[in-house]
Amino acid sequence: MDAQTALFQQHRPRLFALAYRMLGAPADAEDVLHDAWLRWHAQDTAALDDPEAWLVTVTTRLALDRLRRAKTEREHYTGPWLPEPLVPDAEHPEATLERDETLTLSFLLLLERLSPEERAAFLLHEVFDYSHAEAAAILGIGEDACRQRVHRARTRLREGRPRFSVDAQAQRRMLERFVDAMAQPSLDALRALFAEDAIQISDGGGVVRAVLRPLHGADRLARLYMQIATNVRLYLPRYELTTLNGAPALLMWADDTLSAVIWVECEGERITAIHGLRHPGKLARLLAVTKPENAASLH
Repeated sequence: MDAQTALFQQHRPRLFALAYRMLGAPADAEDVLHDAWLRWHAQDTAALDDPEAWLVTVTTRLALDRLRRAKTEREHYTGPWLPEPLVPDAEHPEATLERDETLTLSFLLLLERLSPEERAAFLLHEVFDYSHAEAAAILGIGEDACRQRVHRARTRLREGRPRFSVDAQAQRRMLERFVDAMAQPSLDALRALFAEDAIQISDGGGVVRAVLRPLHGADRLARLYMQIATNVRLYLPRYELTTLNGAPALLMWADDTLSAVIWVECEGERITAIHGLRHPGKLARLLAVTKPENAASLH
């Protein structure tokens, strides 16, 4: 490996972590890194005073351009859009972090509330610890403008997460209760899982059947999952509890096909939000988590 490639590889984990948090999709983050590598390869690196700053700047701006396009594309997406989990492996060591709130799928979804510009400024300053002046230089804007973007981002995120929970034990416990309720379904048992104002969000991308709008309320969610539990009995689903992006998640299998990934947010002993990722393309990368060391079978 030549020195230029070695230097890029040295900074690659940080660059990927930034691009992934910007875009919420591993494949998009990899595309950004590929484009960054092409620009790096064409660059006279000996003339750079700070190679890391150059790489972070290029990666951020490429991710920002891609996120702007993605925002437009997601306006035409069929149903809600959910982020795609990372497969925890040697290629993406950040996926194995036990506790990093900014990597969880719930937090990545929360970041969707921000404009692309706010998201970039917030991540650079709040997650990657760049000063306002440094973040402003990376984004090519004034320091005051950067401060304003970070402030707006904080405000939007506070508004969106008054009940956001990162209690892994509570999430794991509620997912186990969810599996038990689906195994012997009743409206009362299912309703007891959810807070009165709980929300269900499903991402089928128009490829498979999924609820096309967020569903609100314990009664409606209980009826939905009562119907699902009745339907899936025909093929004896299998559930596995795993960790994705540093938080508990539930894998639902139909025979040898991964049909859904589910994760929850909790308050006390109630689920406040339940997310179901059903898009086959997004699920395809997760097959590696079926390894025994990565998942525990529940039923």
